[in-house]
Amino acid sequence: MKNTTLCYIERDGQYLMLHRVKKENDENRDKWIGIGGKFEDKESPEDCLLREVLEETGLALTRYRYCGIVTFVSDRWPTEYMHLFHATGFQGQLRDCGEGELAWIGKHELCRLQQWQGDKIFLRLMEEGRPFFSLKLVYEGDRLTNAVLNGERMDDTWKIF
Repeated sequence: MKNTTLCYIERDGQYLMLHRVKKENDENRDKWIGIGGKFEDKESPEDCLLREVLEETGLALTRYRYCGIVTFVSDRWPTEYMHLFHATGFQGQLRDCGEGELAWIGKHELCRLQQWQGDKIFLRLMEEGRPFFSLKLVYEGDRLTNAVLNGERMDDTWKIF
C-alpha cells in the first residue's frame, strides 16, 4: 500500500492540471490529474502536499483545505490511499514539471480531458464543498467497477460522471 497526496490548485475558475506524459510505466500515463505524489518517511499529509506542489510546480501553497481520503483498489496496481486537497492560495512562479505538462484548465473543460472515472466523482464532491469524506474506488484495468462514499455503496449515478 502507498500513501499519496493530490491537490487541485484553483485560480480564476481554473485548476492547475498535470498531463502525465513524461514517465514510462506510469499508472497515470496520458491522464490529466492534479498535483501530488508519494509520502516520504515521517511526512504528514500536509508535509507531503507542500513538498510535492513546490517540487512539481515551483508554487508554495498559502491556503488549502484537506478534503478527504480516496482509497484506490486495482487489479493492476497496489492499493493507494490518496489524501485529497484543494488550494486557493499560492505564491511563486510556475515552472516546468518532470512528471508531465502543466496547464490551467477551466473547471467546465475538465470533463473533456482523459481522466480516471473516479476522479470526476471526487472532483464533484470537492467542488460541492462536502465535509471531509472517505471515497473508495475499485478498478478493473481502467474501468471503475465500484464506488463507496463514507462506507455506503454509491448507486449507479456515478457512472454518468
